[in-house]
Amino acid sequence: MKNFVEELKWRGMIQDIMPGTEEKLMEGPTAAYVGIDPTADSLHIGHMVSIMILKHFQECGHKPIALVGGATGMIGDPSMKSQERNLLDEQTLSHNVSCIREQLSRFLDFESGAGNCAELVNNYDWMKGWSFLDFTRDIGKHITVNYMMAKDSVKKRLSSESREGMSFTEFTYQLLQGYDFLYLYEHKGCVLQMGGADQWGNITTGSELIRRMLGKEAYALTCPLITKADGTKFGKTEKGNIWLDPQRTSPYRFYQFWLNVSDEDAERYIKIFTLLDRETIEGAIAAHRENPGARSLQKLLAREVTVMVHGEAEYNNAVSASAILFGNATSEQLRSLDEKTFLDVFDGVDTFTVSKDKLPCNILELLAVETSVFPSKGECRKMIQGGGVSINKEKVTDINAAIGEESILDGKYILAQRGKKNYYIIKVE
Repeated sequence: MKNFVEELKWRGMIQDIMPGTEEKLMEGPTAAYVGIDPTADSLHIGHMVSIMILKHFQECGHKPIALVGGATGMIGDPSMKSQERNLLDEQTLSHNVSCIREQLSRFLDFESGAGNCAELVNNYDWMKGWSFLDFTRDIGKHITVNYMMAKDSVKKRLSSESREGMSFTEFTYQLLQGYDFLYLYEHKGCVLQMGGADQWGNITTGSELIRRMLGKEAYALTCPLITKADGTKFGKTEKGNIWLDPQRTSPYRFYQFWLNVSDEDAERYIKIFTLLDRETIEGAIAAHRENPGARSLQKLLAREVTVMVHGEAEYNNAVSASAILFGNATSEQLRSLDEKTFLDVFDGVDTFTVSKDKLPCNILELLAVETSVFPSKGECRKMIQGGGVSINKEKVTDINAAIGEESILDGKYILAQRGKKNYYIIKVE
């Protein structure tokens, strides 16, 4: 068996680990779980550390269990949060769980029938039968309030300047998560819980509950919370989260996120978010340091993660889309883009609106009268004659050219280019 702990260590993916964890895993195939809150109907790249831990766990011959918190998701984990999270209704949670299940299947083997096949569980299935009185009597009595108050996640909220403090609902979260561990230990032979560094308190509550109620040993492992080199939150952009769902974040934008990380971040992320082996990664880092301007490490990182999440075809489309903006792409490549990718590629460029009944329209009229791509017909004429004007990536050489409906992309847009780098979208309505 491959040593799972050793694999995570060289990748920089271990923050805290309970003594005896590595030895336990080396005894033979073991089951471990990671919890995921179904607060949205898609995972985002902030979840990918947990996903990669489960993936490495399976690659090392062990059985990964993904726990989707249908019950705990109704409460909200207070860990590292400054205020209480919005609570979700059962119907919304059920929809989110279904979507997350489908996304996880891209990373983990749920279907092969191998002994270490992944399993997805929902803690609502075993929590829904508990009454409040039964749970507090049978489970709550084993963990003291003193023990729960000592957790960093609780102390942080209670000592914060916020007047809201912490609700009893949130306070019970660690006990519910602790019970999840106990349940999976008893019913799935799960002896290890893994998660982000902010989960250490909740995870150790579970191992303590198992020790007190069953007299057995259970283990804990956490990974560091990922940040960017400048200290800002990983996975967040001006437009919000980078989602795994292509409808929320296009594969082009997803690819661009990884392509544009800093050199320092690329060296960390390629270890954490890819399955490339140590020799390959160290070689890629060395080559990048010799010629950082080529951004070979970012390109390798972007390729590996995009292919893993969206597949080879979408990766190739993302590369082609990047070439449209930054390279010598063809009109045919431009026309192959779907609307969302087209708008992502040209996000932020000036947009003009033209009525469809104005077409066909002389190129000078279109770019200098109907729109303000050029301030005057004279300037537009001069640039066309100098070979500096393109429509939909095709050079316009005739000042008398007429732009008609055949030039409309996706039934809505015409892309005008002035010089090498200045793009304009003409929206036809």
